[in-house]
Amino acid sequence: MADEIRAEMVANVWKVVAAEGDQVADGDTLVILESMKMEIPVMAESDGKLTRLAVNEGDVVQEGDLIAVIG
Repeated sequence: MADEIRAEMVANVWKVVAAEGDQVADGDTLVILESMKMEIPVMAESDGKLTRLAVNEGDVVQEGDLIAVIG
């Protein structure tokens, strides 16, 4: 079952840490968002392969936008 990771707030994608195809573990940082001068890490919520990365550095995400899929 795929695990979708979605934005919890409106933010800028400050840094992409992981890449599609990477093996990730629960708690690994995938991307870092920036909102109101705060850095917010977005972490994997399960172990698996990062099958889709839906954002790039500089993107703006809205609450509920897809960030990544772990398969």
